[in-house]
Amino acid sequence: MSAEELENFETDLELQLYREYRDVAGLFQFVVETDRRFYLANSVRIDPVETRNGLYFDVELKDAWVWDVYRSARFVKHVRVMSFKDVNVEELAHTDPFSVPGAAGPAAGDPTAS
Repeated sequence: MSAEELENFETDLELQLYREYRDVAGLFQFVVETDRRFYLANSVRIDPVETRNGLYFDVELKDAWVWDVYRSARFVKHVRVMSFKDVNVEELAHTDPFSVPGAAGPAAGDPTAS
């Protein structure tokens, strides 16, 4: 396998992973980013733990999806991470699945509104 073929293979894996992320993101409530991984999860608990050697974060995720191109099973029930670095958690904003994009209702003074 040439270097170019290997590069194309890795690029295809990343593209497949991105497409999977795009397809499953709506199933999750939180995005969690650590220094080593990126997760989607429906339950997140973070406890800062102080020790003699410094502070670390004990992170517990439930019902999660892991961004890892080399992992065959990305859906996991329970994840526990300990990190001495920053942990970022964002709540995903989901749109109403029954709303029509761009349909804000009739404009004020619109003679065609009934």
